[in-house]
Amino acid sequence: MMRLTAKVSRAVRNGIGSVSVLKPPPLPKAAAPPRRQFSASSSTFTPNPIAVEMIKYATSLARENKTEESYARGLLVLEQCESTQPDENSKGLVELARSTLMFERGSHETAIEGLGKLQDLSLSSLDIKVAASEALVGIYLEIYREDAASAVADLALQILGSIRHELGDGAGFEALEARIKALKGLIELICGDIECAKLVFEGVPREGLSNANAALSYGEFLHGMRKFSAAKEMYQRVIQATSDIKDFGDPNNLGACNMSPREVAIAAGCCLGQLEAHAGHFGDAEEILTTALKQVEEHFGPQHPKVGVILTCIALMYRLKAMVERSSSLLIQEGLFRRAIELLKAPPLEVDGADANINRKDIIVLARGGYAETLLVQQSRKAEGERLKQWAETAWGNRWMSLGEALELSESSPKVPVIDTRICRVV
Repeated sequence: MMRLTAKVSRAVRNGIGSVSVLKPPPLPKAAAPPRRQFSASSSTFTPNPIAVEMIKYATSLARENKTEESYARGLLVLEQCESTQPDENSKGLVELARSTLMFERGSHETAIEGLGKLQDLSLSSLDIKVAASEALVGIYLEIYREDAASAVADLALQILGSIRHELGDGAGFEALEARIKALKGLIELICGDIECAKLVFEGVPREGLSNANAALSYGEFLHGMRKFSAAKEMYQRVIQATSDIKDFGDPNNLGACNMSPREVAIAAGCCLGQLEAHAGHFGDAEEILTTALKQVEEHFGPQHPKVGVILTCIALMYRLKAMVERSSSLLIQEGLFRRAIELLKAPPLEVDGADANINRKDIIVLARGGYAETLLVQQSRKAEGERLKQWAETAWGNRWMSLGEALELSESSPKVPVIDTRICRVV
């Protein structure tokens, strides 16, 4: 494993890079997705092995170089694969893969359309449709469409509840319903309603947390409320559960887009690293976050914005360590925050920080706020720091704590900020 010091040195060396505005993807005109029926058939199915192998080949081909050309080749393989599938379950599996590749290359609108199409396949299994709903919620949360995310989750819960009422509690849909309830809890966390989130998560059966996405969201809730021991247990459960999962290979663990098993595994590791830092275990935090950084670079490429998300977590860890130990790591923090801001494609300071169309705004604000603090103690750069701080405070939208509280992490605060790399938001 590459040590963090080498990563830090590289981040500092890369220094200041050009920043540009990341234009948000066009959104569907409808405020909420239309009602589409889930199949009431059995929730389990046996995937076509040929389809699974072609999907694996297509995703490997697309991610080989992580370029527009490589993704186009992978998508072409999926198009050919779909045309040869004899049943809609297999077609649905292909569509999950296609939406995932579209999402990875930044085509959020196309991914949303593909996931919506899955609800129209009358014979698709509930596993596929729940995975599609989960991915839709994930994308909507990432692009700050909480109302649309909530509508997707509410519809899925309503239909799953109707099926359970019709077929009885022994029908085998409880685990799928738990996944959607956990999504609802995540939405409430994002919206700042801690009490509603608590009620939702308390209503999720513990056996329903066998799903990695559900367990991760619940772990983030516990973590944010400073229940570190219980949160750590959930994160470790997620990491263990996702260690051997291959995308689209297990119908009981289907996921897509930013809710795919690989994304969940990376997010769980990053959350665990943040937790160790919040608990004051900085050596463990450094090692875990280094691993998460390596994983996200391997999966997305070293220039992907999500690398900037992990670098922000590492910089915040160094900031907290310096405060606790009354030491100084300004050079390291400054280099990490600067590199993170570049990778996150932060908009120029002339762009209004309150603009809701800034992608990954939560993380950009934390990075710029932390960067500002490193400049404010340098007399020659104090004016620059004040400007960054003003922009970040204007852009900060968390309902439960100020930006200053999020950066200082006072023990008197009832909640700590947790960065969810799946959706690039602070929960």
